[in-house]
Amino acid sequence: MITLRNSSPTEVTVLSNLFIDNYMPKANGEFVKVYIYLLRTLSSCEELRLEQMADRLLCTERDITRALKYWEEKELLSLECSSQGELTGILMKSPSSDSSCAPLQETAPPVKTTSLTADRVKELKQNEEIVQLLYIAEQYLGKTLTPGEMKKILFFYDELKLSPDLIEYLIEYSVSRGRKSIRYIETVAMAWAQEGITSVAMAKEANSRYAKEYYTILKAMGISNRNPIDTEVSFINTWLHDYGFTMDIIQEACSRTVLQTGQPSFQYADKILSGWKHKSVKNIEDIRRLDAQHKQRKLEKSRQQSSARQQKPSNNNRFNNFHQREYDFDEYEKKLLNH
Repeated sequence: MITLRNSSPTEVTVLSNLFIDNYMPKANGEFVKVYIYLLRTLSSCEELRLEQMADRLLCTERDITRALKYWEEKELLSLECSSQGELTGILMKSPSSDSSCAPLQETAPPVKTTSLTADRVKELKQNEEIVQLLYIAEQYLGKTLTPGEMKKILFFYDELKLSPDLIEYLIEYSVSRGRKSIRYIETVAMAWAQEGITSVAMAKEANSRYAKEYYTILKAMGISNRNPIDTEVSFINTWLHDYGFTMDIIQEACSRTVLQTGQPSFQYADKILSGWKHKSVKNIEDIRRLDAQHKQRKLEKSRQQSSARQQKPSNNNRFNNFHQREYDFDEYEKKLLNH
């Protein structure tokens, strides 16, 4: 008999078992964080801002937006936008209530029909090529695959359309980086599928390119002797792919970050880069031009403040503030003589 006790406060956020069983396994880890955070905010009916979420979850606002669109596609929420296309509300789907402050019930929408069925799993496991792949996966991971891990690998093959050779390299690559969790392996598999990587050669080329870029950026931040963590990879991917910046621009932002903060801060660098993106920066010359404009504005402001101080009468001199009396010295002299 095992007694299970809870030392945490009684306040809880309810997470549907159906979400854990049917939605969470296929979702990106960052997307799951966003969903759980929404539930947490939902239970308290607090106001929500994307910037606040990004700071709290150590990611970018673009990551938050991608997660919201993902869950909208899965029909777990509905996004409400203004006529200008700005996000104004998020409706968490609940079959029991339309209230935006009602927690999700366990009757979440059904999963897509593309999910692997038991019959499909059984069919795939009879494929000699798949049997060999599962055996190789166990050798790399150094253990017997759990049913969930086995289903993930079948998902890579059947739904992501990765070839057995590519899946084998995927597992080999992940293990070589010291990452044996199926969660990490799935994250890489999803990224490869989104980028259209269909062969081992393409994957090796992408990995070589990404590794060089990641470590170059870490070095620009003053970080060495370690691999980038997941949140750092997310920021770097945003800068490279979503913002479309070249390495020299990203390195410039990293250098300015360390100079301003005295430490590596991917969030601070992202604010710099998102500002440059908003101002349509394309190269280093654009940055120099913005710097010159900023310097000119500061100089003009300083001149205006200096001119305003000169024109404003000074009230600090106590002698000037003293009311000057007017004396008739001739009259005083007569009075003195008469005495």
